[in-house]
Amino acid sequence: MAHDFPPLKNDLLLRAARGEETERAPVWCMRQAGRSLPEFMKLKEKYTFFEMCQTPPLASEITLQPVHRYAGLLDAAIIFSDILVIPQAFGMVVEMKPGPHFPEPLNTPEDIKKLPEVVDVEKELSYVYEAITLTRHALQGEVPLIGFVGAPWTLMAYMIEGETSKSYQKSKAWLFKYPEASKVLLLRIADVCADHLVSQVKAGAQIVQVFDSWASHLSPYDFNTFALPSLARVSSRVRSRLAELGLEQVPLILFEKGADTTLTEQARDAGYDVIGLDWTIEGSVARDIVNAASPSKTLALQGNLDPTVLYGGKDAIEQYTKRMCESFKGGLDKPCKAWIANLGHGVTPATQLDDLRWFLQCVHKYSASPKSA
Repeated sequence: MAHDFPPLKNDLLLRAARGEETERAPVWCMRQAGRSLPEFMKLKEKYTFFEMCQTPPLASEITLQPVHRYAGLLDAAIIFSDILVIPQAFGMVVEMKPGPHFPEPLNTPEDIKKLPEVVDVEKELSYVYEAITLTRHALQGEVPLIGFVGAPWTLMAYMIEGETSKSYQKSKAWLFKYPEASKVLLLRIADVCADHLVSQVKAGAQIVQVFDSWASHLSPYDFNTFALPSLARVSSRVRSRLAELGLEQVPLILFEKGADTTLTEQARDAGYDVIGLDWTIEGSVARDIVNAASPSKTLALQGNLDPTVLYGGKDAIEQYTKRMCESFKGGLDKPCKAWIANLGHGVTPATQLDDLRWFLQCVHKYSASPKSA
C-alpha cells in the first residue's frame, strides 16, 4: 500500500534492529508518550483514555508529543494505543476504573464460544491504522514509527482475570486445568495479534514490538509450553503475510518482562529480530546467551535501565546509564552494535522531564562509538 510518506532522515533504530553497527545506540522509551508529560495530562482532562486511543488525530498528537519535547534526543516514536484493543476487537468490553476492567471475563473454556471465529481487524481497529498513517506524515521522516501489540499470554490473562492481578490465579489455573483449551485460545489470540501488526505495517509502522507484560508469572516450563508457541505463531504469521502482500519485512521486537530464564528459547525459537530486556539482567550476560542461542544471525538487544533510576538524581542517572552502555557495548571503547537503548519497562508517571532528558543525553554521550565520539 503506497502512502507516499516523507523519506526517513534517521534510520539508526532500524539499522540497530537489523544487527548492524551504529555510530551510537538509538534510544526510545516505553511509555514515552503519556502520563509523565503535562501536555498529555491536559488532554486527559478533556477525554477518556479510550477516546484518545480511538480518535486518530488525538492519538497522533500524543504520539508526537515526546518527539517534539525531546527533539533530537529520541530515535523513534511509538504509536499511542493500548494492548487491550485486541480483546476489544474480539468484542469484549474493556473499561478503565482507573485500571483495566472486563465486566464479563472468560470464566471457563465454554466462554470461548462467545468470541467470534474470525476477527476483521481492518474493521474493528481501523482507528489505529488511521492514526499510524497520520503520524507517519506528521513526523516528516524525523524518526521511525513503532507499532505494537500485546502478547497472547498477557492478553489471555487479562481476558480471564478481568483486571490486573498480583497472582494471576484464574488465568494460570486455566493452563493447569484446561491446557488444550488454553493452547487453542492462545493461538487464536496470536492470529489476531499478527493480523493487527501486519495492518499497522500496511498503515506505515516501520518496526513493531510485542509486549508480554506478565511473562514473569510463568515458570520456564509453562512459558515454553504455552507462551512460546503463540509468540512464534505471531512472528511467523507476520512474516508470511507481509511476504504475501509484497510488503517489506520490518524488524520485530519481543519484550518479555521478567522472563530472563527463557532468553535462550526466545532467541532460538521465537523468531524475532530484537530481544527486549528488563533491568534484572546485565547486558553483557544477555549478549552471551543470545549469541550462543542464535549463532547464525546477530539478534539485537533492547533495554534496560531500571525506570526508578530516573528518581535517583542526575549523578545516579549518569552513573547507571554509563554502566548500561559499557555492559551492552562490551566496554566504552568498543563500537556500538545491535543494541537499542531503552528502559527496562515504561516511563513511570512521576518521572521529571529533565531527568528523562538527562537519561537520553547520557545515552547519546556514552553509547557513541569511539570513531564517532
